[in-house]
Amino acid sequence: MGQRRGQKGRAIDGVVLLDKPVGDTSNRALQKVKRLYQARKAGHTGSLDPLASGMLPICLGQATKVSAFLLDADKRYRVRAQLGVRTDTADADGEVIEEQPVPALDEAGVRTVLEGFLGASQQLPPMYSALKHEGRRLYELARQGVEVERTPRDIHLHELCLLSLDDRTMELEVHCSKGTYVRTLVEDVAAALGTYAHVTALRRLQVGPYLSDGPLLTLEALEALMAEGGLDALDERLLPVDSAISHWPSVRLGADSAFYLRNGQPVQVPRAPTRGLVRLYGEDARFLGMGRITEDGRVAPKRLF
Repeated sequence: MGQRRGQKGRAIDGVVLLDKPVGDTSNRALQKVKRLYQARKAGHTGSLDPLASGMLPICLGQATKVSAFLLDADKRYRVRAQLGVRTDTADADGEVIEEQPVPALDEAGVRTVLEGFLGASQQLPPMYSALKHEGRRLYELARQGVEVERTPRDIHLHELCLLSLDDRTMELEVHCSKGTYVRTLVEDVAAALGTYAHVTALRRLQVGPYLSDGPLLTLEALEALMAEGGLDALDERLLPVDSAISHWPSVRLGADSAFYLRNGQPVQVPRAPTRGLVRLYGEDARFLGMGRITEDGRVAPKRLF
């Protein structure tokens, strides 16, 4: 199929697991990867603050169709916080606004406090966030000294582990649901400990099925691949589109079922899962897209390629 008029770049499909560097915005990192791959279409799967580093899945081409599922996926972070000091952004990029003595803390006591944060709860989004209020980003309003009412959001903390503790510093590992602001969590934990805190380092270790012990690539590594082997070398490092939902159950469709499903009709598939979302494959094992199980047990299309 020919390229549409006005479209630029390659129709390349796949996922790049980028190790975003400290100092770059997520969008700037995305644009650098998009230019390197000369991709027609690209998107990332959840912003990291400039202060943060670590896993930023970049979806190219058809993979942008699964980016929403990575946005909704659980995340894992390692965070270091300075105790006793509060900043207006809740991280080291902000201005110090308050200081408070740090009480004597011991690891057992801190772990007991952390356990109280596990499970479902609500969290108030910070003013320094990309959420919108009447069409404007909250961080834009915050920079003007404006504070608006925000609605608490439902979050879930699966794990909250203490990695290290001293008189002024605490390091945690956080496994959380989408929408969790680690900066706010750090402030809330510090308040429960009787002090202030702000984030001094943050690294994302996991997004959904992607773990940081996998093929994370820095921008420098991508540039080196391009210099040594061109686009072919870059393409070899792409993960397949369906890797983003590899934790979903899969359904193999026969030719007739695939035909009807492609035309928007739910189909009956023997031994299919009984509920939830599924990966769809044709007889040739080619990935067809995402499906859902209907109430009557049939497989219906959700997003097809």
